[in-house]
Amino acid sequence: MTIPQGGEQASITADAVARRSYGKLVAFLVARTHDVAAAEDALSEAFAAALANWPLTGCPQNPEAWLLTAARRRMIDSMRRRRRDETASEQLKIMAEGLDSEIPDKRLALMFVCAHPAIDAGIRAPLILQVVLGLDAKSIASAFLASPSAMSKRLVRAKDKIRQAGIPFAIPERKELPARLETVLDAIYAAFTEGWTDPGGTDAARRDLTEEVIFLARLVTQLLPQEPEALGLLALMLHAEARRSARRNAEGEYVPLAEQDPASWDSKLIAEAEALLLRASAHASLGRYQLEAALQSAHVHRSRTGVIELYDALFALTGSPVVAINRALALGSLEAMPNASADPRLAEYQPYWAARAELLARSGAYAEARQAYEIAIGLERDPAVRRFLQKRQAALPV
Repeated sequence: MTIPQGGEQASITADAVARRSYGKLVAFLVARTHDVAAAEDALSEAFAAALANWPLTGCPQNPEAWLLTAARRRMIDSMRRRRRDETASEQLKIMAEGLDSEIPDKRLALMFVCAHPAIDAGIRAPLILQVVLGLDAKSIASAFLASPSAMSKRLVRAKDKIRQAGIPFAIPERKELPARLETVLDAIYAAFTEGWTDPGGTDAARRDLTEEVIFLARLVTQLLPQEPEALGLLALMLHAEARRSARRNAEGEYVPLAEQDPASWDSKLIAEAEALLLRASAHASLGRYQLEAALQSAHVHRSRTGVIELYDALFALTGSPVVAINRALALGSLEAMPNASADPRLAEYQPYWAARAELLARSGAYAEARQAYEIAIGLERDPAVRRFLQKRQAALPV
């Protein structure tokens, strides 16, 4: 049975399925063929076919099953062209497999699969973001301070290696999960950060992304309850999520953390985050996400006690320029700020220029601060944050 609808409804339905089920569909296709690139190509063709057919025939009641069927048929056609000796019975087996059953949520399993040790360590998390969570190369590149073109090339090379080396797309055994956990946590946090760039919650896709990865982080803590970093990451994200609504005032303007009203924060999420952080600390194995969650906790309590020490420990652990920027702001020290000329990754990183502008303004270097604000404004995607930066720039003495 189908629901007769026009092209607009077909586009809405296809977009909703892409946000909700892209990772699940890819996971099903990859599980059989071990070819990520071919699975994504087939799914892309299936979506194109849906947008052509659904306005005429109506949106199917189970669009995921329709797309899975269409993608599998395209993969079979592709395999037939590549491997003439493949038997018809095997092709039918691929097509028939699981079509009538409810599609299970395999996203987390595929995330651990993409963390396979045979895949280059530096590309595992970006691969998860693209294959499982459906982020584009530009968003992934931003999360890892890389150029979109370089990230695209790295992702293509990784998929080629997976196919050529025949890396097995099998769910790892439980004993293998801890070794792959760091990659999965890095991907979850990068996705959360991407969704967080819509602080007002007006972008449904970004809001869906943050809710999805918080859900996945909860699954990880249930799967591996003794892993302190998993607990730390969930605590970190819940602390941030608790303040989401406070990042906008009644007029929709951006409100920085220091000016937010703590009464507007979600006390239940904060309490859950604090409990998770306490559980993590009981394992006496400190890591990046626990330190970042501890910093969030300090912000919640409006406490500067130990903040610099936390930033020092976090920087020693990660060497991250992002941590260095936040540490310089906490110190109020322009000298502690990393230099974009020494680290090209910072040249197009908006928070670097916004932080630099703030510190330059504090030091009285108003002309340089104005220039830094100009760069930050040009790099900022959120209109409300741009207006906030423009007001800060306009308030600088002439």
